[in-house]
Amino acid sequence: LMLFSSPGLLRSDSIPEVGEDAAATVSMAETLSEEERDELRRELAKVEEEIQTLSQVLAAKEKHLAEIKRKLGINSLQELKQNITKSWQDVTSTTAYKRTSETLSQAGQKASAAFSSVGSVITKKFEDVR
Repeated sequence: LMLFSSPGLLRSDSIPEVGEDAAATVSMAETLSEEERDELRRELAKVEEEIQTLSQVLAAKEKHLAEIKRKLGINSLQELKQNITKSWQDVTSTTAYKRTSETLSQAGQKASAAFSSVGSVITKKFEDVR
C-alpha cells in the first residue's frame, strides 16, 4: 500500500474555510484548465481509494484485536476498570493534583483545628454558665 505517492497530494493550497465566500470557490474552479481538472479528478479518486483501503485495514485490525482479547478473556468491563484505574493513576501522578491534594489536606487540618478550638471555647462557655 503506497500512501501519499501522488505528487501534489500534500500541496499547501488554501482550502476555503466554512463560511468563506462561495463565489471565491466557484471562481477558483472556473480558472482551472481541463487538464488540471482531470488531474484533480484522478487525485480525488486515488485518495478516496486509499481511504477505502485504510478503512478496510482498520476494520480487519479491530476484528483481530477483538479476537485476541476474547482469547485472553479480556472483556469490556475489565477493560473499563483498567482504563479507569489507569486514568486515575495518571491524574494522581500529575503535579497539579499533588499540589491541590496538599493544599486541601492543609486546609482540612486548619479547619479541624479551628473547629476543635471553637468546640473547646463553646464547651468552656457552657461550663462557665453552669
